[in-house]
Amino acid sequence: MPELPEVETVANGVHQRVHGDLIDSVWIGDKPEPLKSPSALIIAALTGSRIERVHRVGKTIVFDLATADSHSPNPAPRNQFLVHLGMTGRLLVSHPDVPLPAHTHWIARLRSGRELRFVDARRFGRLSVVSAAVPGGEAGDGPGSGFKGTGREPLSISPEDFTGLFRGRRTPIKSALLNQKLLHGVGNIYADEALFRAGIRPRRHACRLTRAELLRLRAALQSVLKQAISLGGSSVSDYVDADGVRGFFQLEHRVYLRTGKPCASCGQPVRRILLGGRGTHFCAHCQH
Repeated sequence: MPELPEVETVANGVHQRVHGDLIDSVWIGDKPEPLKSPSALIIAALTGSRIERVHRVGKTIVFDLATADSHSPNPAPRNQFLVHLGMTGRLLVSHPDVPLPAHTHWIARLRSGRELRFVDARRFGRLSVVSAAVPGGEAGDGPGSGFKGTGREPLSISPEDFTGLFRGRRTPIKSALLNQKLLHGVGNIYADEALFRAGIRPRRHACRLTRAELLRLRAALQSVLKQAISLGGSSVSDYVDADGVRGFFQLEHRVYLRTGKPCASCGQPVRRILLGGRGTHFCAHCQH
């Protein structure tokens, strides 16, 4: 499943190509699984809207929309279109002459002549619309607040807030990192890579980590996420960016999917265990 760096890469790429463009029409396929909001609501909210901004919240791509004739510096509360890529979802900016990929479930035809396409072979991705004016929950905390996601943002969380997340939690630190209600956007790849770089074993209980270890983990997590973003994310399965191009961070993985291969630091073989049902990769010599 695409994680924070992959979603950030896609959102940034789409924003660069389509922000300011108008949505002339919307087509939605006949498969119900990708739709978290009714198709009629999605079509009504998007048609005629201007794409003001495309950005990431957790693992969700968020389109900030405005009415086509809105030029006010303080526009009225907007609709937001949310795209969750799921396991195999792709959000592509294409020319209409490019053949339509199989498993295309949504197309937005833009005034510029281009198309936005959502393609998802396994149909675990989700499309929905929320209003920035809706108070409470994931859809916002008051007028203008917009979609907030379910947890804290790992790239900007403060040291105090980060250490506070794990206080009293008697779960393995790897499981805690994957808890989207604590930190949103971190998945299996970057939890394994951050724990390796911090020298922390994935099975250790979160509440038993010292403050110094947690601060080291925060620094490692932010470093690995930023490096992955700079390299376009990790393409270990179906992930591609908005142009259909694969990422390169998989070439920098130190433990993830390197079972039995020598650790880049000590030469001992990388181990793999199941933790909470997830394949977990670590070095028993370098991580304590």
